[in-house]
Amino acid sequence: MKWVTMTKTPYIKLVECYEKIASTSARLEKRDIIADFLKEIKENDPEITYDIALLLQGKIFPPWSEKEMGISTQLIIKALSKLLGENTKDIENKLASVGDMGEITEELVANNKQVTFFKVPLTVSKVISNLRKTEEITGSKSQNKKLNYILELYTSAEPIEAKYITRTITEKLRIGVGEGTLVEAIAKAYDMDKEVIDRAYMLSNDLGEVALRAQESIESVKSLTINPGKPIKPMLAQLSPGIKESIEEMGEVICETKYDGIRVQIHHFDGQTKIFTRRLENVTKALPEIVEYIENAINNVDFIVEGEVIAIKDNKPVSFQYILQRVKRKYDIEKMMDEVPLKVFLFDVLYYENPVAEDSLINRRKLLEDIVTVSDDVELSTMKVITPDNYEEAEELFNWSIETGHEGIMFKDVNSPYSPGKRGKNMLKYKPIRETLDCVITGGIYGKGKRAKFFGSYLLSLLDEKTGEYKTLVHAATGMDDEMLATMTERMQEHIISTSEQTVVFKPAVILEVAFSEIVESNEYESGYSLRFPAIKRVRDDIGLDQVDTLEKLNQLLELQNN
Repeated sequence: MKWVTMTKTPYIKLVECYEKIASTSARLEKRDIIADFLKEIKENDPEITYDIALLLQGKIFPPWSEKEMGISTQLIIKALSKLLGENTKDIENKLASVGDMGEITEELVANNKQVTFFKVPLTVSKVISNLRKTEEITGSKSQNKKLNYILELYTSAEPIEAKYITRTITEKLRIGVGEGTLVEAIAKAYDMDKEVIDRAYMLSNDLGEVALRAQESIESVKSLTINPGKPIKPMLAQLSPGIKESIEEMGEVICETKYDGIRVQIHHFDGQTKIFTRRLENVTKALPEIVEYIENAINNVDFIVEGEVIAIKDNKPVSFQYILQRVKRKYDIEKMMDEVPLKVFLFDVLYYENPVAEDSLINRRKLLEDIVTVSDDVELSTMKVITPDNYEEAEELFNWSIETGHEGIMFKDVNSPYSPGKRGKNMLKYKPIRETLDCVITGGIYGKGKRAKFFGSYLLSLLDEKTGEYKTLVHAATGMDDEMLATMTERMQEHIISTSEQTVVFKPAVILEVAFSEIVESNEYESGYSLRFPAIKRVRDDIGLDQVDTLEKLNQLLELQNN
């Protein structure tokens, strides 16, 4: 994608659109506001459509890109301090009480008494160009150079513009717009079926490209497809109500072992291999042996395969945490290769010389079996084709999977295409009775006695997809040994928003998987529910904030619990 460098669209026009969207809670009204704005852009400045679609998501790079600004909240505070003569500690205190760096920026710029003689109205291209330039800066004094680009924007910004510049940098627009609303807005703006736009987005993982092509023609949109080198969101699974019930509802299914590892999407293109996690993070350098294994197992053609990398010891799977050690490792990779040996189980193919993601699963599985040379290092997932008539074989596979140290089983509709980013009934997961939720830490309480200097309990929250906010669910402490207490306490320091006696409020950043025995009603938490006997299982560094479990999933679990 060639970035636009010139535009006549004032940045304040986009900011006014943000404000209109934020002022209503009605999703259809938000959709209409965005659609009207996109029509206006098409009429007056069509070349900037790609950038506008990104900025409406609070991003300056598409989700598949590995580029990032690398601008911390502390650097924003430093920029504001330098520009306005404010004490950094005072700004930090404001942040602790307000919690939104954008609002603080607006207030500080509005109260600025210093006169700026060279204030030039900002354009959309100027804002996005300056922010993109920060990604290119490396080496010594890089922070000071990034600071100058931010300062240039703040110097020319009106207070309301400064608010959204900051929110764009932090990727938290706070206008209550999800991807679904943007898909519908693009469809309405360019008079196309939502399904056409949705499919194009699923396969390209790039709403900017979808909007840009929608300006041209429906044929251009329909030609968008999956391509090696551009990772797409993984297809997601719903919970299974039970083995027999799931198979009876779905009919013929592929039932396969669910592995307790890191899900990976492996791309091979132009003679090179790249490995991405489910949150689209490039971990190729951390897993050099997986690259070697895959290149030995599959022909040197363009392909995308999906699988699970697990850690092994004595030919048996070991804790998920060992894999995190590998994925997070930047140094001493070879040493860790000896200490934590890995293998990969492949279970899907999305591209092999041509796109196959929209083929049926059963055909994709046959293709996978044809193209992969199985070895001790690369295997295919253990699976069986099951119908209601032989569902007992699924029970046998489940028992075998648990006994051999794996997590459970999956049910996948044999006729289903691959649906990136979608969670539906074409793919279900079934684990032992004790269920888990992936929750984000939003608060904490210091421990007592010898644990007084550690956070002894964490307040965990789920995502409310309707509002984009996190709703509290439970306090959890069980499951953390002394080492984890110390490590987590150190890690959470940088995410503190405010402290009051023993209680701490954290910026949502770190995700924990928590196991529990039952969901119960509770007036103590914002979700209206809590969990009985919560136990922290692990830190989920393999998923992002957009994959935190939702209130909808909680309700789904509650329904299963009550049946």
